[in-house]
Amino acid sequence: MGQPVSVSKPRLARRNRRVQFRRRRGARRHRRRCRRRLVGPLAGTRSRAARDTSASRLLAPSQVAGFTLAEVLVVLIVIGLAAALVYARLDSDPRAELEREGRRLGAAIEHAALLAQWHNETLGVSVAGTGYRFWRRGANNGDDWSALYGDDVLAARALPTSFAAAVRAYAAQAVAADAIVPLRASGRNEPFVIELAAAEWHVLLFSDPINRVTVSTPSLR
Repeated sequence: MGQPVSVSKPRLARRNRRVQFRRRRGARRHRRRCRRRLVGPLAGTRSRAARDTSASRLLAPSQVAGFTLAEVLVVLIVIGLAAALVYARLDSDPRAELEREGRRLGAAIEHAALLAQWHNETLGVSVAGTGYRFWRRGANNGDDWSALYGDDVLAARALPTSFAAAVRAYAAQAVAADAIVPLRASGRNEPFVIELAAAEWHVLLFSDPINRVTVSTPSLR
């Protein structure tokens, strides 16, 4: 083996500084690599969080503007109660009920007049007491009348309680309470007047020669 070479202290110090510099540079590179590895996932997480936040901001107005099922049910209940109160108030008013029954009877009379022309037969209507009924005259056009069936519009109807009905005039003359007003097949009939009354109110139904029925507004008797 050769003789050991003595190294001077300044040279050894320079060598140590080089080693330390290399170690520091390696440590810096290692930290940079670790930082890059960490920054990548963090950046992706931040971008995803930003996207989620923007999406939530876009969805937030529509979610706030909606209604819950409970709110919708409450609104429907309030509307139903209001409609029930209005109906009860109208139903308790005899004038509205009189007008409604008068229009119903007028429409039925017009329907019967058209049906008489269509089937070429004579039909009739009787209004007395608390109801009215439609009739069909026999083949010989005598006084033999039979009750009309098979038509829901012309079915016998009982008026509400406290109502009274009567034929007041036929061809400008008074008639009996149980008289049957004829509706001829020719379509030309004598004008007549029917009265519907309830309490102190009443309505009048006026029929003209061409079978048009007009209902008056409720008025005091």
